[in-house]
Amino acid sequence: MNLHAVRAIYLFEMHRWFRTIVQSVAAPVITTSLYFIVFGAAIGRRMPEIDGVSYGAFIIPGLIMLSILTESISNGSFGIYMPKFAGTIYEVLSAPISVVEIVLGYVGAAATKSVVLGLVIMLTARVFVDYSIAHPLVMLAFLVLTSVTFSLFGFLTGIWADGWEKLSIIPMMVVTPLTFLGGSFYSIDMLPEFWRTVALFNPVVYLVSGFRWAFYGVSDVGVGVSLMATLGFLVLCLAAVAWIFRTGWRLKT
Repeated sequence: MNLHAVRAIYLFEMHRWFRTIVQSVAAPVITTSLYFIVFGAAIGRRMPEIDGVSYGAFIIPGLIMLSILTESISNGSFGIYMPKFAGTIYEVLSAPISVVEIVLGYVGAAATKSVVLGLVIMLTARVFVDYSIAHPLVMLAFLVLTSVTFSLFGFLTGIWADGWEKLSIIPMMVVTPLTFLGGSFYSIDMLPEFWRTVALFNPVVYLVSGFRWAFYGVSDVGVGVSLMATLGFLVLCLAAVAWIFRTGWRLKT
């Protein structure tokens, strides 16, 4: 294991993040705070409790997950796309670095950013809503696993993209709608039976549900199912990365 290479890539990505800290952290936190003000304070006071949890507290896991998914994909995709755009990807590919070390450096940095962002939003939520965490270790495990999985998915998006506009297609046109429709602001048990069945095909439902269970012990689907769904998606992403580096697709052309 070339730890020097992993450390170099990781620190380079983290330093770039610190240079854009306002855009990377402050902007998502302010946006999420506005959600808390509108949905938690204004609308939440008129909403009944959901599964014994106040509405303002109920939406916290969904809002954190919305930010984590978006930022993980954005950070993961931008980190690998920049070397492609600048042409320095060939230096990385020709260096004595394995695929595992490249992925650890880029994806590890992107996941670290997402975990930090999630924890900051969690602390910010304390200003607006009083909440508790029933299973802190499970919550932290879901936070890290989701950040790693979608940072890896963002890494794949950055390899696939051949233009700047494509970097925002997946987060804005796919992930954000799925998150809004994945039970972030409501329980899918509140939906009619047909739409509840349709919602179960939304992968974000399992992420939000498992994360919410870690907070309050309530969920739309079993926590074991949520964990297996997340791990399954992680395995698919790892298989796709292995194939890309073996064939050189979108990296050497």
